[in-house]
Amino acid sequence: MQAIMGPITGVVLAAFVAYAAGWYAGAIEGNFSLLLFLATVVTGVYWVAERLYFLPQRRRVADVLAAEHEQRKAALAKQGFSQIEGDIEPARQKVLAQPWWLDWTAGLFPVILAVFLLRSFLFEPFKIPSGSMIPTLRVGDLILVNKYHYGIRLPVLNTKVWHNHDPQRGDVIVFRYPPQPSLDYIKRVIGLPGDEVAYLNKQLTVNGKPVPRVAQPDFFDKDSMRYAKQWRETLDGKAYNTLNDADRPAFVPGATEFPFADGCRYSVEGVVCKVPAGHYFMMGDNRDNSLDSRYWGFVPEANIVGKAFFVWMNFGDLSRIGSFE
Repeated sequence: MQAIMGPITGVVLAAFVAYAAGWYAGAIEGNFSLLLFLATVVTGVYWVAERLYFLPQRRRVADVLAAEHEQRKAALAKQGFSQIEGDIEPARQKVLAQPWWLDWTAGLFPVILAVFLLRSFLFEPFKIPSGSMIPTLRVGDLILVNKYHYGIRLPVLNTKVWHNHDPQRGDVIVFRYPPQPSLDYIKRVIGLPGDEVAYLNKQLTVNGKPVPRVAQPDFFDKDSMRYAKQWRETLDGKAYNTLNDADRPAFVPGATEFPFADGCRYSVEGVVCKVPAGHYFMMGDNRDNSLDSRYWGFVPEANIVGKAFFVWMNFGDLSRIGSFE
């Protein structure tokens, strides 16, 4: 059986490499959660097979080899040979050693399992790809997302099996982009189920109450080499900075059709939306440069991935490391 396991394992590993290469090249739409789950299952099967079958088999062969060596020594001793050359231990260790196809599967299982459990149920790293959350989060920030804050979800399926906290206004959340759930987006929760959110003339209002904001010094964006108006906004006790582009109009251009769109009213002043049950209204802190709920609608509770809370690295600016609101 071991003779055919090498070629079989080669095919399996080649399939993983091909999937990763196709994903990297953009030929297929990748799913890292699925890839990690499959890697955990495949290496787990090899790990169990190693413990229950392959390792005991190698030990039996090694024991036979040692027994034959002892018999040979006993036979030579009867013939008067007291000094017998030859050490069986190197050959025995060679028999006990894992072949390459077990090194690359069963040998990696504990590490892959640890990563799978950590990423699926505790913390998951993300990289900020765009400037929609400037100034809170910058392009290149590597952040951590708390996966259990809102409850435990099954890997891949994202089905909640244990509830913890409900999202609150002002939370920064990673979620599956409703028009294309294979993509992860990050925005700030502005409206909860049942809220009426208005963003008119660049002033945010929730349930008829304007969200307090205080003018801050203009923000200079090094990437665009432009200044933007900056405000300190306070929503349900959470204070954070937002940006406005004075040259951008208040109306929302290019809004698409989306579920519960009849709950939104668009005008030259902006948009007013009633958040449906089980959904959330999300906005980026870079208000005039964020593709968010104003454009593509509400985020279902089932799409929530976790709460973003910490920048653990930015290779271009180490001062970015730390927690954020």
